Amino acid sequence: MTTALYDVPGPRTRQRHRLYGLLATALILALLGWVVYLLFSTGQFTAAKWTPFTYKGIQELLLRGLGNTLKAFALAAVLSLALGGVLATGRLSAHRPVRWVSTVLVEFFRAMPVLVMIFFIYVALQAEPLVALVAGLTLYNGSVLAEVFRTGINAVDRGQREAAYALGMRKTQVMTHVLVPQAVRAMLPAIISQLVVALKDTSLGYLITYEEFLHAGKLIASNLDYDLPFIPVVMIISPIYIGMCMLLSWLAHWVSKRQRRNPKVEGVEVAAPEPGPLLPGGHRPPA
Repeated sequence: MTTALYDVPGPRTRQRHRLYGLLATALILALLGWVVYLLFSTGQFTAAKWTPFTYKGIQELLLRGLGNTLKAFALAAVLSLALGGVLATGRLSAHRPVRWVSTVLVEFFRAMPVLVMIFFIYVALQAEPLVALVAGLTLYNGSVLAEVFRTGINAVDRGQREAAYALGMRKTQVMTHVLVPQAVRAMLPAIISQLVVALKDTSLGYLITYEEFLHAGKLIASNLDYDLPFIPVVMIISPIYIGMCMLLSWLAHWVSKRQRRNPKVEGVEVAAPEPGPLLPGGHRPPA
């Protein structure tokens, strides 16, 4: 039997694929076992290295660092989306000077390393650590999101724009009511991916003494009293970062799923026409 795209695997092919799957599973399990063996052999699961996490002060330090990370990310995400929208609007402007200025800003901040911008704002402008971190993340991610927005809007069929102008809509109305709603679905994966980058880049704050999540983990990992629990700190912090990124991905999937739902339009029941008056001879007029 065949399908429209490929031949259905036969018994021998299925057996071979099953063997490949078993070999790959065994290889992955062996790799995980080797990693666990190395962790045990180097004493990473000793009580001395895991004792700090039972103390209330250490737990409060981690929670405070996590809260600071989420605060920096929330500010950077909102400001990056706003800046990206402004720069994308400028790049799509019909006025050449506005378009040129927006292009220069996007290309400059997109090419500049995030850490350089954070250090420049923190050292040269004497900004607070939170301000420097959020400003650096906003300038970089906002410029990247500007290109995402511009590309998504330009990807909408040109006929949609022309039809809207033919109906007498202004440019602002065409952008807000026609182009942007259709482009959001295509832009959403790239937007969420960039927000994930912004979330992970908040860890750069520890280089300018901002007390975020990674900074708190570094303080614990460098403690000689607990035998330098670096690996336990990584095993605590990494799943939380992964969980936050997965939460953003789930949010993107949920928003995309809601956008795919077409609005349900209830049909209006049309009543049957009533019979008209009889014409002479017993005939009725045509409908």
